[in-house]
Amino acid sequence: MDAKKILFIAQEITPYLPESEIATICRNLPQGIQEKGREIRTFMPKFGNINERRNQLHEVIRLSGMNLIIDDTDHPLIIKVASIQAARMQVYFIDNDDFFHRKHTVVDESGVEYDDNDDRSIFYVRGVLETVKKLRWIPDIIHCHGWISALTALYIKRAYADDPCYKNTKIVYSVYAEEFKKPFSSTFAQKLKLEGITDADLTTLDGEVDFAALTKLAIEFSDGVIQGSEIINEDVLNFIKTKETPFLAYQSPETYINMFNEFYDTVLEGKN
Repeated sequence: MDAKKILFIAQEITPYLPESEIATICRNLPQGIQEKGREIRTFMPKFGNINERRNQLHEVIRLSGMNLIIDDTDHPLIIKVASIQAARMQVYFIDNDDFFHRKHTVVDESGVEYDDNDDRSIFYVRGVLETVKKLRWIPDIIHCHGWISALTALYIKRAYADDPCYKNTKIVYSVYAEEFKKPFSSTFAQKLKLEGITDADLTTLDGEVDFAALTKLAIEFSDGVIQGSEIINEDVLNFIKTKETPFLAYQSPETYINMFNEFYDTVLEGKN
């Protein structure tokens, strides 16, 4: 039997960014899953505070060069890659001068969230999905970590629903305690529109697009949901409980790799 392919779409990974709950899980989980015989690919944004020389990032010319249109503006897609030697694991980075060259991640030097975090999220997710297509690597499961990856399920289930690369792909979304505080722009839902995405798909975004609304959208289109932090947004947790989607409660650092690996099989065995 062929090894199942797991694509990890991460908001942050250590050692490229400082240790955090998400960054640590997204460093250790892909390695652990790979050691269990799965085939993996891992992506994160190339935030401007990532030291390219120290981490030996280099551009992958054959994957770069595409333009993604967001809100009627073209944004060039640049792909870089680096290796975590100890894990025998490559990490692909989504880069763009407009979105990812400032010297901080999602907040500025004063701790204020960037106004274009919504556009950055759209660009990042679409950039990953287009790059994976160029790699001609068909994932069985996409596991998303952090709110910047929240749009993945919508795009896979609607905009890429008939794409040979993704038509059988299952989506697992991990919900973490980390939230954004500044609501996304009032035009966010319209900026998401690609062929296959309708207003009916975006009803959870009616009104203010805050963390809970965006997370509910991710859950709505996911095939499995994991509670990534011990304590998460109560509104989101209650929403999860209303769904029949397979759900895995919070797992300790000692158990999560084994439990996530088993959960992937549960999701893969589910109905399309």
